[in-house]
Amino acid sequence: MTFVTDDIKYAGVNDHQVDLFEGQYKVPLGMAYNSYVILDEKIAVMDTVDIHFSEEWLANLAAILDGKKPDYLVIQHMEPDHSGSIARFLEVYPETAVVSNAKAFSMMDQFMDMPENVEKVTVVNGGELALGRHTLTFVFAPMVHWPEVMVTYDASEKVLFSADAFGTFGANDTENPDGWDNEAARYFIGIVGKYGVQVQGLLKKAAALDIQTICPLHGPVLKEEIGHAVELYDKWSSYQPELHRVTIAYTSVYGHTKDAALLLAEKLQEKGEDVKVFDLARDDQAEAVASAFRGDRLVLATTTYNGDIFPFMRSFIEHLTERNFQNRTVAMIENGTWASTAKRIMTGMLENSKNLTFTEHNVTIRSAMKEAEKAEIAALAEELC
Repeated sequence: MTFVTDDIKYAGVNDHQVDLFEGQYKVPLGMAYNSYVILDEKIAVMDTVDIHFSEEWLANLAAILDGKKPDYLVIQHMEPDHSGSIARFLEVYPETAVVSNAKAFSMMDQFMDMPENVEKVTVVNGGELALGRHTLTFVFAPMVHWPEVMVTYDASEKVLFSADAFGTFGANDTENPDGWDNEAARYFIGIVGKYGVQVQGLLKKAAALDIQTICPLHGPVLKEEIGHAVELYDKWSSYQPELHRVTIAYTSVYGHTKDAALLLAEKLQEKGEDVKVFDLARDDQAEAVASAFRGDRLVLATTTYNGDIFPFMRSFIEHLTERNFQNRTVAMIENGTWASTAKRIMTGMLENSKNLTFTEHNVTIRSAMKEAEKAEIAALAEELC
């Protein structure tokens, strides 16, 4: 049994079966679906888990409850990885009242057939639920990152149950060699990144609370790392660069564009720059997107293809723009044997992105690099530095 505090126990599960989270994000370290139990005069269970882990989760609950019955099941977020076990829970604990907001209850009816006799407690923004020593306050956080999302604050223990906010990829029983930041960034930028304005609103609400522990629905419970996590969330959600880094994202058909991208990376590294290079056809695109958002400079290198740009590059730029990519310096390397259109198309795709600075030096390659193009790449490296 894992203790968050003396009264709050961790009841979540680890998923090492999933290969793609939400059908698109690679999770080699697995995923955690977090759930918590608050033991008081009234007992509250905070969220459920993915339906494939219902029985393991129920066994965790039974061990924590030790014969007691929960009074409340609080649902903060209706995505199936958190709500998938509601129906099974109510089969085991039919007298438990389900606590959530009106929008979540409407979604509940879409996802499952709720028992007719279940007690529903509908809360409002700022509403409270008294358990005894603990009083829960519900703070609505619409579009972080679904419209029904709410977070829950327990003032007695200074704990914020943060729903998907401050979550990460990775199971809790697997050590992440890269630490919290990388997987948290990949998770935030991939899943929540479009909703920076809404996250900023939630951060302002959270700033008014004395928070000593954050209990997210994915990843580790945060205590000592709270200040660092909040600082990163503030940067990510306001679309400000976190790192002084050049991200080079390229596609290449016969290797010539790759050669140009790698030569630029070499020139930048010789000048002491932090450089991340991604082959968009082979590397994890979500990681490339996260790197582009974390760093302050981005280089796009691709070929003209069917009068357009290579499909993986088009998809990459679309991933950037749909997440409100802005406030960065962008450079381009285009390659075309005839009628090269790549730079024009990429520039057009970014025309509605805010506060982008485009470099003066952009490189055009006619099939393969010659000495003139190598000199242009050297000039581009100087400008990026």
